[in-house]
Amino acid sequence: MSDPGHVAWPPEPIRTERLVLREPEARDRATFIELLASAEVHTYLGGPRSRDELEREMPEVPERWPGSFVVELDGAMIGQILLRRAAGHRRPAAAGKADLGYLFLPKAWGRGYAAEACAAALDWFDGAFPGEPVVLTTQSANDGSMRLAAKLGFTEVERFQAWDAEQWLGLRPPAT
Repeated sequence: MSDPGHVAWPPEPIRTERLVLREPEARDRATFIELLASAEVHTYLGGPRSRDELEREMPEVPERWPGSFVVELDGAMIGQILLRRAAGHRRPAAAGKADLGYLFLPKAWGRGYAAEACAAALDWFDGAFPGEPVVLTTQSANDGSMRLAAKLGFTEVERFQAWDAEQWLGLRPPAT
């Protein structure tokens, strides 16, 4: 989170049945570049970035800030979970709330890793920020992301047009 307040960062690595969520390290740089340069990963995210540009601009230790988790399987990065304040969100229903984002390599798709990792990150968030809701925005055409949002307990708040496509905004109420 950009404003962790009383929460120490980074937390101890979060272990699930198959995955580890941890702070990014220098060894993850190549995978971050692969994720951000992948046309397949960015089908619903406005398109990939140039690999050359990423090679020049990516710091040695990528995305190292509160709320950025690397998702690791068998010692290798397969994705990223982001939890950050939606301070400048275009939709009033999301402004100021925590926003969940995720990127996974295509080779990791369809195996439940995103659901497992996001659920673990949300559990951490619930413990660190009790009583706070979380929002998630995705293109409504992104069937996989829509299924994941439902599985994680997000319900539709609204649909809106942005980036030449219909977007879906979901809300996950605070854990009780």
